[in-house]
Amino acid sequence: MKIIFVNRYFFPDHSATSQLLSDLAFDLAGRQARILVISSRQIYDDPAASLPSRETINGVQVLRVWTSSFGRAALAGRGIDYITFYFSVLTRLLREAARGDIIVAETDPPLISVVACFAAKRKGADLVNWVQDLFPEVAVELGFAFLRGRLGRLLRRVRNFSLRQARQNIVLGEKMRDRLIDEGVPAERITIIHNWSDAETVHPVAKSRNPLRKQWGLSDKFVLGYSGNMGRAHEFGVVLDAAELLRKREDIVFLFIGDGARRAWIEDQVSERKMTNVLLKPYQPRTQLAESLSVPDVHFISLKPELEGLIVPSKYYGISAAGRPVIFAGSPQGEIARMLQDTGSGVTVDPGDARALADVVEQLAEAPLQCERMGANARLAFEHVYGMGKSLQRWRETLDVA
Repeated sequence: MKIIFVNRYFFPDHSATSQLLSDLAFDLAGRQARILVISSRQIYDDPAASLPSRETINGVQVLRVWTSSFGRAALAGRGIDYITFYFSVLTRLLREAARGDIIVAETDPPLISVVACFAAKRKGADLVNWVQDLFPEVAVELGFAFLRGRLGRLLRRVRNFSLRQARQNIVLGEKMRDRLIDEGVPAERITIIHNWSDAETVHPVAKSRNPLRKQWGLSDKFVLGYSGNMGRAHEFGVVLDAAELLRKREDIVFLFIGDGARRAWIEDQVSERKMTNVLLKPYQPRTQLAESLSVPDVHFISLKPELEGLIVPSKYYGISAAGRPVIFAGSPQGEIARMLQDTGSGVTVDPGDARALADVVEQLAEAPLQCERMGANARLAFEHVYGMGKSLQRWRETLDVA
């Protein structure tokens, strides 16, 4: 019996789904499980890249299939990339899967569970879906109107069929579980396993010993930071408005680390508003995550309320590993808001309330001990609830790996 993972990206790619899958696959391979990963030959932010079609990494056999390489810039090109990946993966699964195997389908690209379901049925394999987000609902909420009607309903039906046929569906939180139950997925086939961060890679780094704070000119600043994908699911207008409200506070800096669909818009806004208190940096190497996530005194996370239950921002886990508190702009009944309240590791503000966000930033800048206390609570929650070890153990139990 072997476990076959399917996801568009895998190590050495640094995107979120790739890092999570890499951690899990390497852990299972280290316990003598037979692991096969089927992915594309691309890097998330470099569609022109071409990784080897076949190699073994840390005991994991990796097969990288051909896809088109239009990249993420245009919707039509991205759709073609998805379709070519579907066909390449299906062909490979029908060759590689055997009766008794387990196929684990992550959710990049969307609806890959449908392809994996078909192959699992044909080959007598079990299917496990790793649900990072719910498509097409996410796309509908982000404004893709053509998915609101008959096409969207059709896609939901085939998606739900693949979830109902699975041995198990792994979701990220209670609201996502409730959404799937409402869609007709049996509750006994849904398991919550939190995403994670690696305690060896990410740990608290004191401000006085953090080389990035000095390198970026932040040694004597109070820093509100955003780190990760600057995607359409997140609200950045409110944090830029808050930065503008605090532009006279020379001791407070707003830091953005990462990339994504909204980065160019953020850069344009910073330029147009002549905001000297906003600093943008690219993604940092994984080897420097401890330092980069420890640069902010407090992190900013946002999620549009209509996306609750469809997405859970996984950046919270890295932030808590770094021992930093969070200001969350989103629904007070949302998954992140509940985590912050339960752990005492942050504050929630309404998603469009820049004044409230600016007030909280000022309050924490004036109360460093409170900020440090919430950061300590975040690290404690990571160690006892959200650490990688606990999540990997849940995965081993789900996949019957000793």
